[in-house]
Amino acid sequence: MLEFLKAILLGIVEGVTEWLPISSTGHMILLDEFIHLNVTPEFKEMFFVVIQLGAILAVVLLFWKQLWPFGIQEKKLLVKKSIFTMWFKVVVSCVPAAIIGLLFDDLLNEWFYNWQTVSIMLILFGILFIIIENTNKKREPKINSIAELSYKTAFYIGLFQLIAAIFPGTSRSGATILGALMIGVSRTVAAEYTFFLAVPVMFGASLLKIVKFGFHFTAMELGILAVGMVVAFLVSILVIKFLMQYIKKHDFKAFGWYRIVLGALVIAYFAIKTLCFA
Repeated sequence: MLEFLKAILLGIVEGVTEWLPISSTGHMILLDEFIHLNVTPEFKEMFFVVIQLGAILAVVLLFWKQLWPFGIQEKKLLVKKSIFTMWFKVVVSCVPAAIIGLLFDDLLNEWFYNWQTVSIMLILFGILFIIIENTNKKREPKINSIAELSYKTAFYIGLFQLIAAIFPGTSRSGATILGALMIGVSRTVAAEYTFFLAVPVMFGASLLKIVKFGFHFTAMELGILAVGMVVAFLVSILVIKFLMQYIKKHDFKAFGWYRIVLGALVIAYFAIKTLCFA
């Protein structure tokens, strides 16, 4: 029962932090220090990725009309070319991270999945958010709809997502939103495109982790994973709706300051822990 309560808490944290540009990985690493999910290291590594599927399903539910290119009109199949075009752009954005993930997933986890990298990237991208938002006050966005995104722009956004794929703590949503803002994309479009981009990225990352873990789940492991995903799904619906309303009147600087404070707390916590057990 206790492990399921932990899964609920992790699901809440995942649902909140996956969509806000504050790093779900950073929060998961820090939270795991305190609640210690009692599972094998292999399952835990897989769980922290696959739990994101619940969050992704929230995007599919909320943005179904913008994501599904088929419909029925006067008893005939209707194909929405604009949505197909959007998906082609998403594929272009996904290519850099997909290549690196397939080739170097294990090495990247070994080299960078640690609190040092997470804290540095939390602070660095927090500073960048504040700088970019201060700069954007003096200019109007050049791109105000997803239809206006060019394939070149989509590729550049994909390069920022690549940074998040390499360095945990960057935040996938944070990196893509920041990259989009730097290119001249409006906040609303940057957030929406980030949501859409997450669908193939997280499905692919989850599939990769499940294949590597294997399909030999215990009943307890399946229960923990299911609970975490369901909670992440429900919380994500609320958070996505909140964020889309929030950015209509506010910028991302508050998240930048939050990242800086969290990064500093991560450094302080692990530094004290290291000194105490030295």
